[in-house]
Amino acid sequence: MKLSIKKISITAMLLVSLTGTLMAQIGKPFIHDPSTIMESDGKYYTFGTGSGGLISEDGWTWNSGGVRPGGGAAPDAIKIGDRYLIAYGSTGGGLGGGHDGKINTMWNKTLDPNSPDFKYSDPILVAESKNMEDNDAIDPGLLLDPTDGRLWLSYGTYFGNIRLIELDPKTGERVKGNEALDIAIDCEATDLEYRDGWYYLLGTHGTCCDGANSTYNIIVGRSKKVTGPYLDNMGRDMLRGGGKMVISSGGGRVNGAGHFGRTVLEDGVEKVSLHYEADLDQGGRSVLAIKPLLWKNGWPVAGENIKDGTYEIESERRGYALELVVDFVRMPRTARGFGAAAANEPIVAVPSQQLSDVINTWPTGNINVRIGDYVARPHQKWTITAVPEASGFLGSPSYKIVIAGTERALAATADAELVTVPTFTGAPEQLWRIDQLTDGTYRIMPKVIPNSNKKLALISAGDSTPTLGEFDMNSDNSKWNFKAD
Repeated sequence: MKLSIKKISITAMLLVSLTGTLMAQIGKPFIHDPSTIMESDGKYYTFGTGSGGLISEDGWTWNSGGVRPGGGAAPDAIKIGDRYLIAYGSTGGGLGGGHDGKINTMWNKTLDPNSPDFKYSDPILVAESKNMEDNDAIDPGLLLDPTDGRLWLSYGTYFGNIRLIELDPKTGERVKGNEALDIAIDCEATDLEYRDGWYYLLGTHGTCCDGANSTYNIIVGRSKKVTGPYLDNMGRDMLRGGGKMVISSGGGRVNGAGHFGRTVLEDGVEKVSLHYEADLDQGGRSVLAIKPLLWKNGWPVAGENIKDGTYEIESERRGYALELVVDFVRMPRTARGFGAAAANEPIVAVPSQQLSDVINTWPTGNINVRIGDYVARPHQKWTITAVPEASGFLGSPSYKIVIAGTERALAATADAELVTVPTFTGAPEQLWRIDQLTDGTYRIMPKVIPNSNKKLALISAGDSTPTLGEFDMNSDNSKWNFKAD
């Protein structure tokens, strides 16, 4: 991962200027039907319909370069041991004018096409549809069950039922004698996930492949058994058309959300990958998108990256706010409004304290930070801005965090502490990673701690003491909220 600031790309500037925040990945993230994102040899990969795919060094800037033979449509990928298994539909889906389809699997030791170990195995046929049966063998989704090590593949489209088969995790072949089970209708591009005792079936609903007119959206049902039945939040069976909304079609300048993929980075930090059928700012092309994945009451929900703006940064520990260590400048004392006489006095609005009222009382050099009661004062207001020209992280850019109206920037020190410096320079220790966690709160991490390889997060060591420390998803000390000013 590169830490140097690069010249800002035209694509990044366009995304910021047109949307006010970054809605999709930058670079050339053009793909349709993306597979679950895989990490291999320090890079990220996803594959799509056709024979190619995308590669990213940091998970934020994506470009073409992934290699997958076999053509066809809508692949999925999973890592099993030290190998990668790819499943894809070689026909079907109306391709070539029919619904006779085949699902193939193949292996590779690496996804890096420049590696000497890069070589796909011969394709293995694991499922097919023919003679207009009530299934279309396309759009596979893979799950390695963490409870017992069994490997499952779902597949199908609107043309008939979604089906489930079992594969051998050692060979990628279909388990001998395994019969396909019907588990859903009225969706396609399914994905299977397991979490906290539940199996989840994600499906793509709505219309596909019509650009800006596509209505693709992502739905879900869950079951205590991998074989179903998969019920939504209202108890409706997905085999009868049920499904709870996870990601709506879109909004703003993108639409047609489809092809769910889940990536668990660590405890409490998960991402959902998908495509939007049309990004109007990218000429209506189908693009890769990556969002935080939240879980609410046992159901997956798509989150959002933090948007550019001015915020109170509030500790989940007690509700206190991050602020500069500066003298508290009192506002002029105003009438308290007690008594009958005061009730008849004219009401005159009291202006808020402005930056110009206090900034000359602050030191001009470095200023430390603390946590305190939020009273909407200038030393407590932080402007957060994406820095798309810097390398980012999986699904999110780097951010700068400055006191509103200034260039005074929050930075990490070599002692793993926090300080604000007078001017933002783009130095790595002034760049921040902000992840929305699975419970909806946020983790804040410096991109770099000077002279250290440690990965630490902003934590509350006490009610009024912020510092950098190990992230703990089970502790409110590690969690923060952003409240718009």
